[in-house]
Amino acid sequence: MLRRLVEAASQRGLVPCAITFEPHPREFFAPDKAPARLSSLREKLQMLGECGIAHVHICAFNQAFSQLSAETFIERILVASLQTRFLLIGDDFRFGARRGGDFAMLQAYGAQSGFEVAAMGSVTLDELRISSTAVREALAAGDLDLAGRLLGRPYSISGRVVDGDKLGRDIGFPTANIQLKHNRPPLTGIFVVQVRGLADAPLPGVASLGVRPTVKENGRPVLEVHLLDFDRSIYGQHVCVDFLARLRDEEKYPDLPTLIHQIGRDAENARQYFRAGSQAPASLAIPAKPD
Repeated sequence: MLRRLVEAASQRGLVPCAITFEPHPREFFAPDKAPARLSSLREKLQMLGECGIAHVHICAFNQAFSQLSAETFIERILVASLQTRFLLIGDDFRFGARRGGDFAMLQAYGAQSGFEVAAMGSVTLDELRISSTAVREALAAGDLDLAGRLLGRPYSISGRVVDGDKLGRDIGFPTANIQLKHNRPPLTGIFVVQVRGLADAPLPGVASLGVRPTVKENGRPVLEVHLLDFDRSIYGQHVCVDFLARLRDEEKYPDLPTLIHQIGRDAENARQYFRAGSQAPASLAIPAKPD
């Protein structure tokens, strides 16, 4: 869809622009029931730029904005603010208060205001409609292979390396604590990962994404990455973590020595994954508990 938009802009001598909402409307109306975010705003802006989008218009979704009629949205945002000349939407796009606007309304306003409107049909993969919902479901099920095929790339989380509780270093497995922008990541468990942003090539590692039940009660989600054969201070640096394979579920162990033993197994399984190279599967059947 973005490729088609960029091509249309080039053909017409226009600036390719995307409109997004912050926060997600469902986060505003029902924060406890909103879907997990697949990306932070920073990640979204970076990926849109990489796809050729030159300008992103961020609509602050608040009480006043939620009450805008579809007609007002067209007049205020599309016509007055963005001076739209070509608009591309998904075939199921609805907008405005009570979802009152649709493709037919946009076409009618476009004819009056001088902008074209086009709709893009669903894109499918093996008869599965590619959507954020499908990606979330694949990630929640631990199917990184399917999620990667839907996305066209490995699923990733980026963030700044921040101070943690230093437990990893104390037990012989130093970890980089990656700041999460949201408290509900779309996947949890132990993963083989690669980390971009620290060297010319991605660095191999193993990551834990979850609440660390062995060391914390009622903890918030934390992303911790142990880089294999790496010993350098990286506090404050911004990195991107690509999730390559899922090793196991997060587990609560009876004591710290048992946890340390399992972390050692996880690191070795990650090494095996990288030694296998491109033949390694995206989901590995690794026992969750130590022998």
